[in-house]
Amino acid sequence: MPTMIKKMLAPLLLLVMFGCSSDSSTNDPIDFTEANEQEIQAFIAAQELNAQRSSTGLYYVINDPGFGDRPTSGSNVTVAYRGYFTNGDVFDESGPEGISFNLNQVIPGWTEGITYFGEGGSGMLLVPSRLGYGNTGRGSIPGGAVLVFDVNVLSIN
Repeated sequence: MPTMIKKMLAPLLLLVMFGCSSDSSTNDPIDFTEANEQEIQAFIAAQELNAQRSSTGLYYVINDPGFGDRPTSGSNVTVAYRGYFTNGDVFDESGPEGISFNLNQVIPGWTEGITYFGEGGSGMLLVPSRLGYGNTGRGSIPGGAVLVFDVNVLSIN
């Protein structure tokens, strides 16, 4: 009987040992950098946009640069915006009166991107996931998502 138990326990022990081991590759964050870059490039081409790329990988289109001073990364601003994915699905939108916030309290793509516009300026921000909500996402925004924002800087407060 002890030999039979050993024969049954050996495969069971192997199953427990290897079945429960963690595969670190499944726990590592996915790097969306290249996929985001390709998605943004395809969107720019399809929309025939004249977009500029910053050193961080943020793309922006300036339709109207606005006037006067531009905000800094610590400025409080009022911005009217529409946020959507590259497929056109809207995930967020302000009213025409916009919303006020401090640029150091928003996603990095906005902290950087809004500083390219003066008061009254408008354009588009194409935000790769690492400058948006990263690998985890937020609410209806999935992890790894490229975000597109039409923005109008109403005021620097």
